[in-house]
Amino acid sequence: MAPSYKGFRYPAEIIAHCMWLYHRFPLSFREVEELMLARGVVVSHGTVRQWCAKFGPEHARELRRRRPRPGDKWHLDEVFITIDGERRYLWRAVDQDGSVLDILVQSRRNTAAARRFFRTLLKKTGVVPRVIITDKLRSYGAAHREVMPPVEHRFHKGLNNRAENSHQPTRQHERAMKGFRSAGAAQRFLSAFNGISPHFRPRRHLMTATDHRTEMHHRFTVWNHITGAVGLLTAP
Repeated sequence: MAPSYKGFRYPAEIIAHCMWLYHRFPLSFREVEELMLARGVVVSHGTVRQWCAKFGPEHARELRRRRPRPGDKWHLDEVFITIDGERRYLWRAVDQDGSVLDILVQSRRNTAAARRFFRTLLKKTGVVPRVIITDKLRSYGAAHREVMPPVEHRFHKGLNNRAENSHQPTRQHERAMKGFRSAGAAQRFLSAFNGISPHFRPRRHLMTATDHRTEMHHRFTVWNHITGAVGLLTAP
């Protein structure tokens, strides 16, 4: 069901297009404002920010709901991010197809943090994997034995490139945003971002040009359906 835009002066096509630009490319809100101005649409960066905050989580949930069941091999990884000058950790899980299963921003990188991430991950996905693959952080092993002991655990730095590569779009956007201002804001943004951005990032290296265009056409159709837009805007 498409969201209600009652009370908004702009049509769904403009709102959806701004959100697509912001979540697909490493752009700031001001850069989205400038790109829209080039298309003859006057919209402020503050308005774009409000749209992303209001509709981003809803669109992300709809896209996740339409995804196929997660694979049975999960790759987990954590990287540090800077929030208001302090180091925090972004925990991420993806399956063998590169689909983002969940992310969690935490202040620690210990067993308690790993245990919390495991439990959150199992609750949100509703499935138990066959295998989990992590780096050699010992906290993973301790949390694994407590939360999901029957699951096979493989730990090796070289086996976890899929999860590490999944961090790259987040890193690019973090630089465009010049960092995050609070842990809560980071969690809210990244939850929406990791629900929307991967939708427009199929595994291009495994497709021919024709297959890629067909797949992207399908994904834009899904996006237009959940946002209530007719289609993405084109330059005049």
